[in-house]
Amino acid sequence: MNLSGANSQRAKVLINTSVLLWSLFFVTRRATHIQKTSAFENFMVDSFAPLQKGGSVMNVWTSDKIDHYVTNIDASKDNVDLRQTISKLNNKIFQLDEIARENKRLKKLLEFGVTASHRKVLAQIVAWDSSSDFKIMRINKGLKAGIRLQSSVVTADGLVGYVYRLTENFADILTITDANNRVDGIVERVRAHGILEGRSHSKCQMKYVTRTEPIILNDQVITSGLGNIYPKGIKIGTVSRIERESYGITQRIEVSPSVDFSRVEEVIVLVSSGNAARQQEWSALDGKGSLGRK
Repeated sequence: MNLSGANSQRAKVLINTSVLLWSLFFVTRRATHIQKTSAFENFMVDSFAPLQKGGSVMNVWTSDKIDHYVTNIDASKDNVDLRQTISKLNNKIFQLDEIARENKRLKKLLEFGVTASHRKVLAQIVAWDSSSDFKIMRINKGLKAGIRLQSSVVTADGLVGYVYRLTENFADILTITDANNRVDGIVERVRAHGILEGRSHSKCQMKYVTRTEPIILNDQVITSGLGNIYPKGIKIGTVSRIERESYGITQRIEVSPSVDFSRVEEVIVLVSSGNAARQQEWSALDGKGSLGRK
């Protein structure tokens, strides 16, 4: 009885061992199995492998090109934006510099001291009369700003002229370089009087100065204040040439204006309250010349 049970147990072990060995054998044979390809399969692999390789290379190249193109497009857009920003900033800097220069000029004008009886009206030059060799200028202020005819016009450098034509919003200035303008002046150093008239090439001629006056080059000429046309003491210019004739009682004096008319941008109009008396005195001076001097 016991012998039969032992045999049965041995038979079970033997069977299980045999099944395990056969399973390992087949697994081993399957893992080491190498599949052989046919001639057709070899032909297809050899034919399409280069195409697959080319496609792979083309795919990589295309991807790189697209990435590079997109990067360049973005960089180009950024470059355009940066250039526009730089241009705007440069324009802003230019505007600020121009404002600073204008403020400097205006401050200098406003600090220009004249008699308290004159009201100051700040104006800008808007046009020149090209037919008169920079002798007539137009400003952007008129009757509405309180400007009156024959009001004196100055800058911080000196005398410009007077208002001879007027509208509601504009005024024309006859400068001291115009032959129709006459200014009673005085040589500051020797106190010699004379009448200045405009000449060509932005010069003035001082007339009716006696020959005995010891005037020299670079003497300063200022307004005398006679006639109540121009306030006294405003710079007119400097003596640039003297001609003393061997006969007669006067000498010819050329005066270079203190104002550079080619660079004038803003002016101050001096408005006096005594316009009626001023008009009468202007008419008297214009009609008689240099207070009777010939």
